[in-house]
Amino acid sequence: MKKRLEILNTTKILSGVLLLILMSSCADNVPVDQCLTGQTYGFFWGIWHGIIAPISLVISLFDKEVAMFAVNNTGFFYGLGFLIGSGGWGILASKAKKD
Repeated sequence: MKKRLEILNTTKILSGVLLLILMSSCADNVPVDQCLTGQTYGFFWGIWHGIIAPISLVISLFDKEVAMFAVNNTGFFYGLGFLIGSGGWGILASKAKKD
């Protein structure tokens, strides 16, 4: 019985991975050449973009011009700021009063 349950769980995981691969292979490629010119976004912009990431996600479902992450960024420090900004949502949620 235990062996059968392990096989079933493995089959579900493999099916999920296969479905994910198949669905991601249909994603549209967007050229980023136009995004790489102009203003470069740094640490503080990363924090801001991390804070508004949930809102950007919802808007990006309806507007193809909106993205969650700035492509033209300074690299590590933008990514660090984005991580700090988006992590703030979890910190605020953990401070909620628990009964």
